[in-house]
Amino acid sequence: MAIMCFIQTLPNREMSVDEFKAWLRRFDMDHDGQISREELQAALHSLNAWFAWWKARRGMKEADINRNGHIDNKTKDEMDKLVNYAQQHLHMKIYEDYVW
Repeated sequence: MAIMCFIQTLPNREMSVDEFKAWLRRFDMDHDGQISREELQAALHSLNAWFAWWKARRGMKEADINRNGHIDNKTKDEMDKLVNYAQQHLHMKIYEDYVW
């Protein structure tokens, strides 16, 4: 059972922006719609990322525009910067959903 939970939290390294947001919501421990540094660190731990604490800190510095210590899921600019960070530094392939 523990293995199944572990596999479900690991994202495919290729996903849409909406899937990325849904994956991050799994780590929103207080369900406030925002991702804190600790929650981002937990998400990076699930990827077996080395130095997850440092990468979470760096990701927050890049993405937290208003410097409130959280990345708001509803703020497009902050989420866009976090997506950009994940693409560049975590080598995740995140693509936009296009509606035809």
